[in-house]
Formats: sequence, C-alpha cells, structure tokens
Amino acid sequence: QVQLVESGGGLVQAGGSLRLSCAASGRTFSSYAMGWFRQAPGKEREFVAAISWSGGSTYYADSVKGRFTISRDNAKNTVYLQMNSLKPEDTAVYYCAAHDPDTPPGEYDYWGQGTQVTVSS
Repeated sequence: QVQLVESGGGLVQAGGSLRLSCAASGRTFSSYAMGWFRQAPGKEREFVAAISWSGGSTYYADSVKGRFTISRDNAKNTVYLQMNSLKPEDTAVYYCAAHDPDTPPGEYDYWGQGTQVTVSS
C-alpha cells in the first residue's frame, strides 16, 4: 500500500510558477512509476506528466511540454511537479498517482487527494 499526499497548490497569476510536491508513504516508493494528473471543473481527468521509477524517463502531455517538469527524490519518497509559465487553462485540481509495477502498464493504483491550482488572468 502507498499513501500519497499532495501539497504546493495555490493561487498564482498567469505567467507565474508553482511547485507541487507529492509525499509517499511506504518503503517501496522507489519501485513505483509516478504520475501527475489534473481535473478542471466540468472536464474529465487528464494526464499531465509521468516519471519512471528511476527518474530516467519522463513523459508529458503536449499542453504542458516545455513548461512543466516532473522529478523525484527517492531518498525523500517525494515526486515534484515544477510548473512555469502558468496559464489560466492550467487551473485544475492536480492529483499525484503511483503505478504498482506488479499491475499492468499504464494503470495507476494509488491516488492522492488532490491540490487546487488556480491561475488568474
């Protein structure tokens, strides 16, 4: 079992930056691929970014490529999402998720409670 707690959300003006953190419990954090997702009001949840267990591979949605950076610190059981050049359309609840390597690829098995990011124009 992995428990995930996000933090770092808030209100920021367009063009600003925020860094989200996701702290994970459990000794097996370093074996999990991690992802960030977001859900805006009235919209479906969408993929934002993902990182492999080692941090050697990262993936981004086209809408955030070049502006967001995902990283992880396995010694701290934490994954980060650095968000720069924020736009109003980035406003959403952001969720951290963990993929158990014993389950099929592409599935995320554990989710955090979410943190609100609001970008004002």
